[in-house]
Amino acid sequence: MEQPTIIYEDNHIIVAIKPQNMGSCADETGDPNMIGLLKRHIRDKYGKMGNVFLGLVHRLDRPTGGVMVFARTSKAASRLAAQMQTGDFEKRYLAVLIGTPNEESGRLINYLKKNTVNNTVYLSTQGTDGAKLAMLDYRILESKGDLSLAEIKLHTGRSHQIRVQMSGISHPVFGDLRYGGDRAQKGKLALWAYSLSFTHPVQGERMRFIASPPDGEQPWARFDIGAAIRPV
Repeated sequence: MEQPTIIYEDNHIIVAIKPQNMGSCADETGDPNMIGLLKRHIRDKYGKMGNVFLGLVHRLDRPTGGVMVFARTSKAASRLAAQMQTGDFEKRYLAVLIGTPNEESGRLINYLKKNTVNNTVYLSTQGTDGAKLAMLDYRILESKGDLSLAEIKLHTGRSHQIRVQMSGISHPVFGDLRYGGDRAQKGKLALWAYSLSFTHPVQGERMRFIASPPDGEQPWARFDIGAAIRPV
């Protein structure tokens, strides 16, 4: 199985790239996951004995790959969690969409409800029991035939949020059979967490990490990914 790629680490945090189809943390499948593999890395690299602390600051859905940050101390974990509450913690994604939205950019605001029995999320209405506010901004970067490349900035972190909200405007993510993708599409879900920005929980320095989608894989290869992820 593909392993996480560590792109930064110090005494307080680890930033790593989660491969697609790997869990962020342990679940009922018992499959290898980011927390378990990074804990093993800490034990091996630093000779740690016994239980190793590693805080899960945020999640990526199993089919989604990309950059994540983990806390090596409880202080770092609590400070990063606070940034998520204040909006100082910024997550941006790249997605290949089926078709091109009429509006080149926009904000989607919905209420989402999760069915825990089948692990599926639905568009719902405000006031419905269990429904949670979901908000994102999208911007179309490039269109190629029947597909378009979008940058998406999350303002909330709901399960399957991007997939459900984009499907809700009739432009599902490429390869997403659960939420309206074409069954003729072959390959992985074309959704990638490419940018993560936050303030270092101890040093106070503003940090941004960028990771490109899998090189050469379809449908990413149809687009100019280098231009899309170039820092601004």
